[in-house]
Amino acid sequence: LKAVILIGGPQKGTRFRPLSFEVPKPLFPVAGVPMVQHHIEACAKVPGMKEILLMGFYQPNEALSRFLVSAQQEFKVPIRYLQEYAALGTGGGIYHFRDQILSGGAEAFFVLNADVCSEFPLQEMLEFRQQHGDMHSFVILGTTANRTQALNYGCIVANADTQEVQHYVEKPSTFVSEIINCGIYLFTPAIFQHIGEVFQRNQQELELEENSNGWQRAEVIRLEQDVFTALAGSGKLYVYKTDGFWSQIKSAGSAIYASRLYLNQYSKSHPERLAQNKPGGPVIRGNVYIHPTASIDSTAVLGPNVSIGEGVTVGAGVRVRESIVLHGASLHDHTCVLNTIVGWDSTIGRWARVEGTPSDPNPNDPYAKIDSETLFRDGRLTPSITILGCSVTIPAEVVILNSIVLPHKELSRSYKNQIIL
Repeated sequence: LKAVILIGGPQKGTRFRPLSFEVPKPLFPVAGVPMVQHHIEACAKVPGMKEILLMGFYQPNEALSRFLVSAQQEFKVPIRYLQEYAALGTGGGIYHFRDQILSGGAEAFFVLNADVCSEFPLQEMLEFRQQHGDMHSFVILGTTANRTQALNYGCIVANADTQEVQHYVEKPSTFVSEIINCGIYLFTPAIFQHIGEVFQRNQQELELEENSNGWQRAEVIRLEQDVFTALAGSGKLYVYKTDGFWSQIKSAGSAIYASRLYLNQYSKSHPERLAQNKPGGPVIRGNVYIHPTASIDSTAVLGPNVSIGEGVTVGAGVRVRESIVLHGASLHDHTCVLNTIVGWDSTIGRWARVEGTPSDPNPNDPYAKIDSETLFRDGRLTPSITILGCSVTIPAEVVILNSIVLPHKELSRSYKNQIIL
């Protein structure tokens, strides 16, 4: 077995700015560890996992190399990064590197999108494939969404008895199905034949187009629209429906929601990562992750859903709720931080209040997903979580509401519903 994690590249992640300026989005910490580490950990747990490949078109940089080395040591499995020469789409990348994926005689491989958070029921997908279909069939992980939100995802119509996919539509314009694609797949080497057919077809179409310099475009292949739509109804594609948690991480607001889902899971999978109330320690409410190097005053109150990074300083009487505080940040005495991501090395002065509006799914609807809101609606900034980029300084006694502050800013007054450039 192998696993491929698609991490995309720098031109994407625009909805994740200004946080993606400092670190590639897959390395952004969610619940205390880089986003993609949750994927790697899930893959490493599957028996027979021989290699994990990260695929994208980020320039290999120091942060990525350092992360890969430490992840290899921690999870005892070879991990490599394969860099695409351009954005090749979800199918183009794995087709381009098919020899690397198949080397060593891989019988099957998982493909995971890096911008999802999930329980990753990989072992269950393997068992499901043995019970349904044959060893040459492919499995999509699916989950249930509500009728209106399903239109924002790939929709799957499956046979109720066999779970065979009969119809697949990416972001349909009218209601098709409540079962949506989770962006996690189990393939066998036979998938390359189907991707290859799309590649050939793309090339023929390009040859017909006069004077097109699109040699590159034939390589851009989207698994969802180009491959699954054609495979549906052929008896080769199945859907495994999960009841476990799942969410996309497209915007910074969804990172706080994903952090909540993972922190919740830690009580079962990593209880050692959750902070406990101790005599002389801060007050912990609900699930909170605190990096061992953080210094936190005993009168601070943290939680629920708080993640405190490396070397963070939290002063007396500070209140933090539903927030991610990144490494090196400093929260001075009596600050209040709610629904906010505090960037690296940022400082919030005494008695300041930094607050955002949560963009959580409807808690009364078990199938609601997070809406990937646009930044603006009717020319106004949509109220969402507050984001402070890296090295932002907020003076004492000001209020910052529903705002996005770009890196290296020193504010002098309060702001509401603004992007501070």
